[in-house]
Amino acid sequence: MEKAAEKKSKRSQRDYTLGFKLQVVAEVERGDLTYKQAQKKYRIQGRSTVLVWLRKHGRLTWDYNPSAMPQTPNQRIKELEALLAASEKRAREAELKARLLDTIIDVAEGQMGIQIRKKPVAGPSSGSAKKSK
Repeated sequence: MEKAAEKKSKRSQRDYTLGFKLQVVAEVERGDLTYKQAQKKYRIQGRSTVLVWLRKHGRLTWDYNPSAMPQTPNQRIKELEALLAASEKRAREAELKARLLDTIIDVAEGQMGIQIRKKPVAGPSSGSAKKSK
């Protein structure tokens, strides 16, 4: 019964050392964790405790508006990597779609005996070359 009481005991601000606070602040400012993730990871009970530490000990400006906060370099890198991955996925999908359509056209031309694709043009005609001079 004593063990259950020990596990449920609440921590106060005085229980956290300055070194621990600075470690949490550094992880959040590097972009490794959000302040809410830090709360869960380190079992910090107060909802605004980490925000108070960030304002007091941090180097960045911390507002309640996440879109107004400047991004750390690690956060920006993660954002750009996600955009790149999405772009590469769209490019692969477009390439697969183009190959599928080419295959469908090839099959249709072969089975129906009609020409769907236009023939490529050899170049400008002699009449248009005279007009440009």
